[in-house]
Amino acid sequence: MNYIAIIGDIKHSKDISNRYEIQEKLKGVLDYINEKYKKDIAAKFLITLGDEFQGLLSAAEPLVDIVGYIQNEMFPIRIRIGVGIGEITTEINPGAAIGADGPAFYAARKAINGIHDTEKKLKKQAPDIQIELADNSDIDYEQINTILSLLKVVENGWSESQRKTIWDMLQNGGSQEDCARRLNTTQSTVARRLSSGNYMVYNNSRKLLHEVTKRFDNRK
Repeated sequence: MNYIAIIGDIKHSKDISNRYEIQEKLKGVLDYINEKYKKDIAAKFLITLGDEFQGLLSAAEPLVDIVGYIQNEMFPIRIRIGVGIGEITTEINPGAAIGADGPAFYAARKAINGIHDTEKKLKKQAPDIQIELADNSDIDYEQINTILSLLKVVENGWSESQRKTIWDMLQNGGSQEDCARRLNTTQSTVARRLSSGNYMVYNNSRKLLHEVTKRFDNRK
């Protein structure tokens, strides 16, 4: 059986003055994920080092939502996330992902190390999320990584108000009027932010990414 291993770390963590507060915030985000997506979590997410965390999924279906939630909730703190698809060769402790090992985690580590290497060359253009497969696959994961890189390009162009509006729509749905009420603004303001933030392109790309990553579940 294949699992989805996730390893994440905080960018430039040594430069953060309030590291304890950021770590506590990250812990809260991971606790929320562990509860909301518990039916798809094989081993709970937890902080393994001061600036690193990991978790293990039994299904890829919630992957896009999970990594998106982590990055949005932690913003403006930037998070790298490496995702590995493959087997787990050790016993799995559902209460904590620490101690689990195997090709899925090797692939996740390779993915996050690849982000580090790319950052040295491309700086801000480097992706925040990458996926690696532990075995040969008929799924073109490079296509997935390309979509992830393009999503980051769109995100980098957002203002703070655009980010809040777009993520409100992604997480809560509903109409522009509903979003306006939640954000205490007007429908026309919401429409302007969505348009200038390329919301339709971003949302459609996320939907495509979601459909592609679900194919990993059919390989088990």
